[in-house]
Amino acid sequence: MKSTKFIWMNGKLIPWEDATIHVLSHVVHYGSSWFEGIRCYKTKKGSAVFKLHDHLERLFKSTKIYRTKIPYSLDELSEATLDLVKANNLESCYIRPVVFRGFSELGVYPLRCPVDTVIAVWEWGSYLGQDSLEMGIDVMTSSWRRFSGSSLPSMAKAGGNYMNAQLIKMEALENGYAEGLVLDSLGNISEGSGENIFLVHRGVLYTPPLSSGILTGITRSVVQQLAVTESIEIREEVIPREFVYTADEVFLTGTAAEITPVRSVDRISIGEGKPGPVTRLIQSRFFDITRNGNDTFGWLTWL
Repeated sequence: MKSTKFIWMNGKLIPWEDATIHVLSHVVHYGSSWFEGIRCYKTKKGSAVFKLHDHLERLFKSTKIYRTKIPYSLDELSEATLDLVKANNLESCYIRPVVFRGFSELGVYPLRCPVDTVIAVWEWGSYLGQDSLEMGIDVMTSSWRRFSGSSLPSMAKAGGNYMNAQLIKMEALENGYAEGLVLDSLGNISEGSGENIFLVHRGVLYTPPLSSGILTGITRSVVQQLAVTESIEIREEVIPREFVYTADEVFLTGTAAEITPVRSVDRISIGEGKPGPVTRLIQSRFFDITRNGNDTFGWLTWL
């Protein structure tokens, strides 16, 4: 990771190297953090942050589930984000707001610990590699399962949830795959280690419901809206594992992954083993907004 000049921390721009925390902070011992991943794109019409309001709104919802109040308003964090990108002279970047429980006392009970708020930005290319967007990737079904909603709230983008994601990702890479596909507690399709999943079967777009332990993805909602504008039928329903193997197309979505085609699952070729027409159409509409700046939805916040 290439460092930048400034990080926004608790209301102030400070040097990158000074953005530190105490080793006895609650977050270090108990995983009490909530975060977002946001992209600023350099479009042909200028630099703009994609779905800024929606990302920050989800951050507030994540912390609310854990009875944590962010000491700043959504508008304040939005302004701080734009100011930080400008202060670091970045035309495109990845943006990481993170809220966490800081240092006061140790113990599982968190509410007597302070709430710290940080925003960092840095240059970051394609999460799964530029070739993945063009050629697609190979994924495996993980031996790990997504936790059930009665154990941990999957709708919260919480740092602790990503211990599960780490296991999925490590297993996939160590077995020669680009990503892992995880099943929910009932053995149905959930998502990737850090992405939502869509399947195409006979021209219909399928995606798992919230009850399958998925994160309410921002890019997931974008794909759903793009599908509606293209008159593509979309169904949000429980997806059995074996349905993936018979799909005509599969793709993963996320702020980092964007729209990444899947060419095989468990060494079984998906469709013709290359990105299909629905995937390409969704990709083209998505990149027309994020690369060309042709935004008719109001999804871009211009710098």
